[in-house]
This record gives sequence, C-alpha cells and structure tokens, in this order.
Amino acid sequence: MKTAQQVYDSLVAYLRRFSNPASAWYAGIAADPRERLFVEHGVDENNGQWAYDTCSTADDARAVEAALIKLGCKGGGGGGDNTTRSCYVYLITNATRE
Repeated sequence: MKTAQQVYDSLVAYLRRFSNPASAWYAGIAADPRERLFVEHGVDENNGQWAYDTCSTADDARAVEAALIKLGCKGGGGGGDNTTRSCYVYLITNATRE
C-alpha cells in the first residue's frame, strides 16, 4: 500500500499529462473504484481519461481526496467508510455523471 503523499503524487502526475485544468476533473474515493468509475460515474473505461490508486488507510484516502479538491478538482468530501481506501480521478465529459 502507498502513503497518502505517494497516491496524491501519482494522481497529480496523471492529471498533468493532459492540458485540462484541475477544474475539468472529478476526484473521489471508493471501496471499489472500478464500480464507482465505470458504472456509477459512467466513465468510458477504454476511451476516457481516468486513474485510481490505493492508500493504506481510509483516512489517507480522505486526505488525498481533500487535497485534490483543494487543487481545484470537483468532488465532494466526507463519503466512504473504513474500507474506502482508493482515490480516483476522471475527466468530466458530457457522458459522465458527477
């Protein structure tokens, strides 16, 4: 498992690969990030821009989510439970659901 800083750094590095501002991205946490991204948010798994990484603890995941929102990503903190250790980002499009 990775530290909060390692997960944050990996997700920010992913965002910076694209020319979109942070406000064009959504950040969140999930116990099952694939279900959350591809089913609940409607992200296109094959053609969309998305990434996720897993923290050692749920508190670390919440800290990463808060830092990404502070960076400018859209999202809402406060969700999840003690099994929620994955942080994710995706590029918001007309086909995604926030």
